[in-house]
Amino acid sequence: MHKLLFSAAALLLSASVAFADYPEKPVSFVVPWPPGDLEDVLTRLIADEFQSMYGVPAAVVNKPGGGGGPFPGAVEVATAPADGYTIGSFVTDVPVVGPQIGIPELAPNPFEPIGIFMTYPFVIATSKDAPYSTWEELGTYAKDNDVALGHFGSFLPPTQVTFAAAIQSGFDFSSEAAFDALDCNTLASGDVDVMNTTLQLILPCLDKVNVLASIGNERISLTPDSPTVSELIPELSVALWNGLFVHKDVPADAREKIAAAAKAALQSEAAQNLIAETGVLIYWQDAAEAKAQIESDAKVLEKVAEILGE
Repeated sequence: MHKLLFSAAALLLSASVAFADYPEKPVSFVVPWPPGDLEDVLTRLIADEFQSMYGVPAAVVNKPGGGGGPFPGAVEVATAPADGYTIGSFVTDVPVVGPQIGIPELAPNPFEPIGIFMTYPFVIATSKDAPYSTWEELGTYAKDNDVALGHFGSFLPPTQVTFAAAIQSGFDFSSEAAFDALDCNTLASGDVDVMNTTLQLILPCLDKVNVLASIGNERISLTPDSPTVSELIPELSVALWNGLFVHKDVPADAREKIAAAAKAALQSEAAQNLIAETGVLIYWQDAAEAKAQIESDAKVLEKVAEILGE
């Protein structure tokens, strides 16, 4: 009996020591989009801080979904060992929409938030050469003319909000398509007439673009004259944010260390400069606050689904 107790105690002690050693091998932050946008830049800052704080390699792995949104990247995090060495850097729709669209690995939701760290300066933009320069003018034009919309995925909240805003404004887009990247070249090439994208991706050609509206609860500092969608249609008050997520079985110690690195990175000079340069909102909502945000957003998106007849 004493030997059994000793063996059990030894196992517990061994597990405790191994647990306390986290991290002891390379860590991956999975960004389910191509490199270069705001979530990628900030996640790289967090990965660098993680590496500096804990002395193990930490890298960002970009896993775009080919126009299908962030779900292939989310599946990779969901199916990785729940040990804290694979961390998702996810937008709103991974925990809110992912469990609803028939991907077995994402239903029920396998993730829990570490924290939310940014709100995108997401915009609905068009070329200055377009025959409309405001959302209202777009609505009038689209009633009698074809207007093609480009977006990052039909399930994403900004896309859903744009669809719903069009319906509530009395028009619809003649066509829509998903892209991995929506930047200056997308408009210049004529691939789309209007696009959902982040301000970061069109900053190089902002003088050639009209921002018809931003998607969020407050105007973007770099485009202060452009209204928010929620100003135009109050029931569509929702923003696209990005946060860090892990599998729900990842131990608390790993979560705490990931959060500590993230909070330190967001206070860096590089992160603060990004605010001034791009209009992004950078902050830290802890796990409890993030869960409340997810619940709130889910209710707004239910309203959006009603408008879309889904």
